[in-house]
Amino acid sequence: MRIPSVALAAAALAAVPVLATEIEVVFQEEMSAEPLDGRVLLLLSTDSEGEPRFQVGWDITSTMQVFGLEAEGLAPGEPVVFGGDVFGYPVRSFADLEPGEYRVQALLHRYETFHRADGHVVKMPMDRGEGQRWNRAPGNLYSEPVTLRVHPATEIRHRIVLDQVIPPIEPPADTEYVKHVRIRSELLSEFWGRDMFLGAHVLLPRGFEENVEARYPLMVFHGHFPADFGDFRSEPPDDDLECEYSERFDVECYNRIVQQESHDFYLRWTSGELPPFLVIEIQHANPFYDDSYAVNSANVGPYGDAINHELIPYIEERFRGVGEGWARFTYGGSTGGWEALATQVFYPEMYNGAFAACPDPIDFRSYMVVDIYEDENAYTARGPFGAVDRPGLRNRLGHVKATLRDFNHLELALGTKGRSGD
Repeated sequence: MRIPSVALAAAALAAVPVLATEIEVVFQEEMSAEPLDGRVLLLLSTDSEGEPRFQVGWDITSTMQVFGLEAEGLAPGEPVVFGGDVFGYPVRSFADLEPGEYRVQALLHRYETFHRADGHVVKMPMDRGEGQRWNRAPGNLYSEPVTLRVHPATEIRHRIVLDQVIPPIEPPADTEYVKHVRIRSELLSEFWGRDMFLGAHVLLPRGFEENVEARYPLMVFHGHFPADFGDFRSEPPDDDLECEYSERFDVECYNRIVQQESHDFYLRWTSGELPPFLVIEIQHANPFYDDSYAVNSANVGPYGDAINHELIPYIEERFRGVGEGWARFTYGGSTGGWEALATQVFYPEMYNGAFAACPDPIDFRSYMVVDIYEDENAYTARGPFGAVDRPGLRNRLGHVKATLRDFNHLELALGTKGRSGD
């Protein structure tokens, strides 16, 4: 039988390896003698300032490039190879990169193994005091940025060594007015199969040390992971602070305004002008996100009970809280607004009110801009003759900076199975 020449040519081409750029990432034994689990991220930037690991975000108009690969039991010296169809954001695959020179950096976002009480064994990136930020998480390995030439259709081999480690975060120091607490949660430790902790930053009222018989009502601020008690600054604004423009609010020198407002609050709080309360900001670190949403859930664990039945009583006992539902309220905005409402709803006898600003969607009929029960597609809104991408991020003028598809693709590049931390 005569084989067609076209088929012969196709077979010959298939036998020839495609020439392409590949970048391999390794770590050496001095960084860890044991195999590691995690997500290896490859970051490419056209910005000559700063590190690529700090230049990735949702905004499609400014973000740099990230590619990601899972690594399980990665041994010292064993390469993780980026090339071909490795998934990334905003460019979807490594092969689609524009040829050129890039500042390149790699990072290993480390996973830990959890043997949960529900029978699941999961490998997740535990928060290590940074608030689920892969680019700042202590213990993560990374490389210094280097300039590399990338041409997806040309055979080039690059090797990047992860020879740096992000150091531990120094906990904030106590001051006269702000104290910091951290407790081991029995409920969360049982669920996750290892020691789990809750923390809080506690703002004390004026005269707390002198008025030893006084007991105080409690204000519970809900929100994302706070590094310290926010917007409370004892020093006046820094006259030498370089002005920073806020694109979000279209305000010049926004950083100076924040310092001034924070100092003004300090002056009002310490003058006795404001009524005496205990005010707390909660750290509910977990392997999924920068906060737990302050409720019990099948996948994250009994955070609602842990916060309200373990952390709150501990704080009220230590700092002389009233300890009654009529003397507590919750407040917050965005995610914190949702959490403030949810806490009031699920623990109605424990709180006397909730102040919620711009809360996250209360149910899934409006999950960002998607009704998950009725809409056929989360990425696009479709009509009889066309479709339009659903927006995920807008600026103050309404211009779309990223779509829902972009949001999901960034998370998929950062981590599969809900492990992006975003």
